[in-house]
Amino acid sequence: MESLQSLYEIYLRYPQICTDTRNITDNCLFFCLKGENFDGNAFARQAAEKGAACVVTTDSSLVGDERFFIVDDTLTALQQLAGLHRKHLAIPVVGITGTNGKTTTKELVATVLKSKYRVTYTQGNLNNHIGVPLTLLSIRPDAEIAIVECGANHVGEIADLCEIALPTYGIITNIGTAHIEGFGSKENIVLTKRAMYDSVMKQGGTLFVNGNDETLCGCAGDYELQVLYGNCDESICEGRIAAMNPYLSVSCCAHLEEETEQTVTFATHLTGDYNLPNILCAVAVGLTFNVSLEDAAAALSNYVPTNNRSQVSTVGTNTLISDFYNANPTSMTAALHNLAHLSHPHKVAILGDMLELGSVSHDEHLKIYQLCKELSIDAYFVGNCFKELNIREMNVFSDVDELNSFLKENPIENAMLLIKGSRGIHLEKVGSRK
Repeated sequence: MESLQSLYEIYLRYPQICTDTRNITDNCLFFCLKGENFDGNAFARQAAEKGAACVVTTDSSLVGDERFFIVDDTLTALQQLAGLHRKHLAIPVVGITGTNGKTTTKELVATVLKSKYRVTYTQGNLNNHIGVPLTLLSIRPDAEIAIVECGANHVGEIADLCEIALPTYGIITNIGTAHIEGFGSKENIVLTKRAMYDSVMKQGGTLFVNGNDETLCGCAGDYELQVLYGNCDESICEGRIAAMNPYLSVSCCAHLEEETEQTVTFATHLTGDYNLPNILCAVAVGLTFNVSLEDAAAALSNYVPTNNRSQVSTVGTNTLISDFYNANPTSMTAALHNLAHLSHPHKVAILGDMLELGSVSHDEHLKIYQLCKELSIDAYFVGNCFKELNIREMNVFSDVDELNSFLKENPIENAMLLIKGSRGIHLEKVGSRK
């Protein structure tokens, strides 16, 4: 492999990174990544022909052509380049992980900080072994703060990502049961997520901790550099839900210096009481970085969620809560309890399978069915996991196409309608949304 420093010098000249020839830009630095079903190295010449200034590839037949940078492994090269770039950055880097709410929290934190600073943050959900390096390499010299979201579906992944990102501030939104098939146990999930705190501690950085979450407080231990949020002792900010039907209005109290307090009540475009800790976390980060409570509240009031996360819309006669970007037992339970708390005479849920649950899948899907009955929610279930419960009185469908056929003859009307499930179930195709 040619030297990493040489690759970094090329990156400084061509800082736009591309990994897909369909989205290539002129004078970019192109990485030929390899996956289970594709090999980007086969498109190395095409990338150069389409405008890449330099193509990072493992194709040794291209040695001698200055347009190509030859490496042993393109993913390793991407990660090492990102790690080197990170070490040249002298700005705060906020790392965020968690079972649920990490992308929403990332968006809220970025929204608050952008009211005062130039912020670079993870776009979409580019939070894995490829997305984290791409986020770091998108940080330009004028950035004042970076926010890096880190996701995981197997043991040790957060530690690996933090080795690249080196966060100086750390947030774990919560620790629940997601991807347990890859983790093996809840204990392994805790160990993997806690790596975010461990990494920040090594940097001598600061943790933002939900003081109402016993698991997170236990993970943080007695580490001195903590900023607590929530309704707890020594919290920098606490809050309560002022209204929720279905949008959240929040009353937030900031505990400022010299034992003074300030309270602001503001409306949001978010739904779900489970978003209260995410909002308080964003306020806590803002206060730590000298964003006033008023400015934080104004920023959060103007934030509108996208990508089917806690989105509310009106479709026909129904009020639709689209929250099907992903699903696991923790988030599914929270979404159903939230629906039950809303004031509406007709509450309906369309729920898709929760994937990657391994040996606990049957029990967890059964719990969701039983919870719907307990909360008196009319529910339609989609997917083989629910189907395999083999409960006669369930409204259960093998896939979305089968559900859509049913809904054409039996439309849902005048309902508060929650749609939630794992992405692999494709609930975005539910016909009642059109």
